[in-house]
Amino acid sequence: MTTSNKISTRQRNRINGYLFLLPNIIGFAIFTFIPVFMSLIISFSDWDGFSEMNFIGLGNYIRLFSDHVFLVSLKNTLIYTLGSVPFIILFALLVAVALNQGIRGVKFFRAAFFIPHVTAALAIAAVWQLLYHPTVGPINNVLMSLGMDNPPLWLSSSSYAMLAVIIMTIWKRMGYFMVMFLAGLQGIPEVLYEAADIDGASKFRKFIHITVPMLSPVMFFSCIMAIIQSFKVFSEIYALTQGGPGYATNVLVYNIYIEAFDNFNFGYASAQSYILFIIILVVTLLQFRGQKKWVNY
Repeated sequence: MTTSNKISTRQRNRINGYLFLLPNIIGFAIFTFIPVFMSLIISFSDWDGFSEMNFIGLGNYIRLFSDHVFLVSLKNTLIYTLGSVPFIILFALLVAVALNQGIRGVKFFRAAFFIPHVTAALAIAAVWQLLYHPTVGPINNVLMSLGMDNPPLWLSSSSYAMLAVIIMTIWKRMGYFMVMFLAGLQGIPEVLYEAADIDGASKFRKFIHITVPMLSPVMFFSCIMAIIQSFKVFSEIYALTQGGPGYATNVLVYNIYIEAFDNFNFGYASAQSYILFIIILVVTLLQFRGQKKWVNY
């Protein structure tokens, strides 16, 4: 075979590769890249979706710093993230370790913990609204039977509404990360535990010095995904509280939705979206920078 034929075959394979990728590239351009780029342009305007677009420079971004509702939603998003992510990771890890011990019915428990993740948020919210009901809800009935005279009003209370959403979120999302931890646990070489047994290591020391370091790549990925999901939370808030009572559970993405599709301030909503994008980008970059100190590959 001549050199020209080899180059021709190589080029033909490359073209075939690009042709296979073309549908995905077109879809990405139409449904992701162009809308994201357009939202950047809209963020510098006062466009309401109907009238002519007027560019106002950095007006929308300057307005954010004096917008009480935006600042409250930003604070609520941070509270939600800090209150949910550590517990999602912790409980997912503990459940995965327990299921990895070869207990009976492991397939049933694995499915039981994973089902909430794939169940529609509206259906889950309907169940938890009943659980949180202040008078007939099972949770308050249990608390009153234990001697609590004035149990929390949960979703009706500005003090407890965010806690109620966080509890539901932990229950809903930990199954997804449990599956990842379980896969990571099954990839740890058994010889490491056998060596530790010979040295007389306890179960706790094996967990700290073998399981945790070997799971650190999975843990790092889980932390990134959990934080991004928490900053983007919408369906749980929309289905359970719709940002209330007052602004107690009003988070950034829900506030963006209200500004865009209730108030028709698409320019202002786009500016908030880019602030959210910058926050997620910075947090993710910080995580990648810090992972060198604790992730073992």
